[in-house]
Amino acid sequence: MKKIILIFILHTFLAGCSGLKFPSVHKIGIQQGNIIDEEMTDQLFLGMSKPQVKYVLGTPVINDTFTLNRWDYSYRYISPNGELDKKSLTLIFDASDTLKEIIKTL
Repeated sequence: MKKIILIFILHTFLAGCSGLKFPSVHKIGIQQGNIIDEEMTDQLFLGMSKPQVKYVLGTPVINDTFTLNRWDYSYRYISPNGELDKKSLTLIFDASDTLKEIIKTL
């Protein structure tokens, strides 16, 4: 009889613990690249010079050594729960170093 009561009490305690979430390691969001927002991209317009663009957006993440007239800005954010947010901005300049084309993926 004592054995049955002991098994019942242990079963009750174990069943009560099944609803508890096991503590895990705290995770933080990971940001990589240049932060790009709508306010910054709204300040861009065709015909801007490279120094003006650099003043608005900062130094590009990727400076292509083969295509000097292309600047790439990239941003990635991985949230603590694993969701991925990607934004990219490609700027094309002409031979006189003025902004010719803006390609956004926001």
